[in-house]
Amino acid sequence: MTSTQEPASGQPETAGDAGARPYATVNPYTGETEREFPFLETDAVDGVVERAHAAFGEWRRRPVEERAAVVQRAADLMRERQGDLAALITREMGKRIKEAAGEVQLAAAILEYYATKGPGFLAPRPIDVMQGEAVVVNEPLGVLLAIEPWNYPLYQVVRVAGPNLVLGNTVLLKHAELNPQCALALEQLFRDAGAPEGVYTNVFLRIPDVGRVIAHRHVRGVTLTGSERAGASVAEIAGRHLKKSVLELGGSDPFVVLDAQDVGRTVKAATMGRMANTGQACIAAKRFIVLDEVYDQVVGGLQQAFSGFTPGDPADPSTTLGPLSSERAAQELVAQVQDAVDKGATVLAGGGRPDRPGAFVEATLLADVTPDMRAYSEELFGPAAVVHRAADEEEAVRLANDSEYGLSAVVYSSDLDRARSVAERIESGMVWINQPSGSSPELPFGGVKRSGYGRELSELGMFEFANRRLVRTLPAKKADKPAGG
Repeated sequence: MTSTQEPASGQPETAGDAGARPYATVNPYTGETEREFPFLETDAVDGVVERAHAAFGEWRRRPVEERAAVVQRAADLMRERQGDLAALITREMGKRIKEAAGEVQLAAAILEYYATKGPGFLAPRPIDVMQGEAVVVNEPLGVLLAIEPWNYPLYQVVRVAGPNLVLGNTVLLKHAELNPQCALALEQLFRDAGAPEGVYTNVFLRIPDVGRVIAHRHVRGVTLTGSERAGASVAEIAGRHLKKSVLELGGSDPFVVLDAQDVGRTVKAATMGRMANTGQACIAAKRFIVLDEVYDQVVGGLQQAFSGFTPGDPADPSTTLGPLSSERAAQELVAQVQDAVDKGATVLAGGGRPDRPGAFVEATLLADVTPDMRAYSEELFGPAAVVHRAADEEEAVRLANDSEYGLSAVVYSSDLDRARSVAERIESGMVWINQPSGSSPELPFGGVKRSGYGRELSELGMFEFANRRLVRTLPAKKADKPAGG
């Protein structure tokens, strides 16, 4: 995410900022502050870390099957509590209720994936050697700090918690200030699932105290999903203290259309890829790059589709456009759009805010966007997208790669060989062919360039915070025979 926009993690821009918004449930549909929660006092921070470290000593010694059973129980409880959890997501960050329920289901599937597959992933790996034996064993590191975002307040957390609890690490969660009740609900869920005290702990940290936790001698790693600036700050602190870090910092993902035998299908996929979660997704399609031969048909379809979204109560299943997560986020997105318009961009749909209360922004489609405009290079974190016309595949690839980000990308074509050829040349951590970007427990998730480093989900996500220790064994030498024997 760009440093000028509200971070995807909901955190202030740097881990060292002196100020911080309080933890509070502010309903973005009504604008009402429903509940507030106090920060953890600075003098209590070290004690929380010490308890997590003490819990690690016992948790790591439990058989992996027992740890996996706790994570499986958490998945079961999440499904049982789906209605309450979905409603909580909707109240705290404005996600449409259908999508909130889908997030709960995905989060439960991730927990179950690691509960089921994790013990096998962690099995020792023998190495073929000429003499004796060699094996790699997978061991936990210790206490981890997870700094997680508001846009997927359950899914993002379990991407870290699921594999690491099975591995034997203990987790401290610093959630976004927008999602205090989601954070507390997750802590209660793991407690009810049987996680001992200190194994999974929610901490309402002030921003200056984030650095204190990372630097603590018992913290072994930190993972963050959020803004580019916040990621750089966390990585700097982690690097200074020789701690492992994983960063997922958002993106400005290209959606490349090479041809469109079925224009309606392509437009539907593109619209879905942009507008899921009201456009507040790091892997959402934000730049549509369409070859000249199908540009008019595809962009015309997008224009019609974007014009059809109607704002409403996100708790109403019939609503097609929910609010953004906060008034601040809505204002920032409109400022990015207005900057483009002021410099000559064409508004094909939307472009402003509907005349109604709430943190709403119209579904917006911009054309004629040039490099001097913020919308060309910055991530648009909301229901706004840019369309570019490309003369040929070479120009499409150039436009796709003309970004500091490299998270995900999409390529659409009826010719799979052609689509694969273009996909191979796009700089991204993930690429999807003839399908909008998405997420599934078995698929690795992560980016390159300024979108961060490291991987979550899949088997790869099991080992980011593991000690992959080599154990080398040679046969004992026979004792020398005694003299004269």
